[in-house]
Amino acid sequence: MEAYLCRQCPRGCGALRTETAGEGFCRMPARPVVARAAPHFWEEPVLSGTRGSGAVFFSGCVLQCRFCQNQKISAGGFGKALSKEELAACFADLVQKGVHNLNLVTPTHFTHVIREILRENRPQIPVIYNCGGYERPETLRTLEGLVDIYLPDLKYVDPAASARYSAAPDYFAVASRAILEMSQQVGPPVLGEDGMMQKGLIVRHLLLPGHTKDSIAVLEWIKSELPSKTYVSLMCQYTPLGNLDGYPELSRRVTRREYDKVLDRLFALGLDNGFVQERTSAAAKFIPAFDLTGLPE
Repeated sequence: MEAYLCRQCPRGCGALRTETAGEGFCRMPARPVVARAAPHFWEEPVLSGTRGSGAVFFSGCVLQCRFCQNQKISAGGFGKALSKEELAACFADLVQKGVHNLNLVTPTHFTHVIREILRENRPQIPVIYNCGGYERPETLRTLEGLVDIYLPDLKYVDPAASARYSAAPDYFAVASRAILEMSQQVGPPVLGEDGMMQKGLIVRHLLLPGHTKDSIAVLEWIKSELPSKTYVSLMCQYTPLGNLDGYPELSRRVTRREYDKVLDRLFALGLDNGFVQERTSAAAKFIPAFDLTGLPE
């Protein structure tokens, strides 16, 4: 795989990425690094169904949020570098297992490889682009016709919060444009006869402790700017993990009062096409085992 200067994500750092080494923000090589490829049953019901979502968890991240529950792979570097052919074989193996869809988790910095694979051999099941929302519309446009379902986060409106937790003061300006591009590409939600999503957009938002005002601003933007049938997934799984020194406000879970306040606003806005996690989802047991499952020996 040839070395190149990477400008795939909004950071545009121009890092030199070679087959075995990477520079810049994500510090990933040109070869895709994967931590797990297996059926996953903890996505939204229209994605997980009864046979699971075929989740491929890529290592590295263009955000590396302080509160990330997957820090072992997003910032810790754990994972196995694969060739394009090996990654394509992982995709094919998941399809063979009968999963409902191919779920590409945190794929942004490996879009160059994923795009080639999908152009050469697109699976006969929906392809999900599961990301943090911090995307270049120009990169997303190279995926048009290859991705069926976009599953982005919309983490913040407040630039102070996005600067503090994700080193991205421009997060909302970037993510809002990206999500509008995603919506334009895939259109309104389409469900199959079995109730599983075949095409569309699901916008996720994770409640953070002490940030109900920003959560409500996120919901209000969705109501104002996206089509009325857009799925919204309000997530309450935040669990204090990893090194939170210097971030005492993140050392607790979301309270019942915070949860109810945001939930009330969700329904008041009429955003009832989607999903809401219970507060009991805030537990480390729901984090996948990043142990190279499903990868070649």
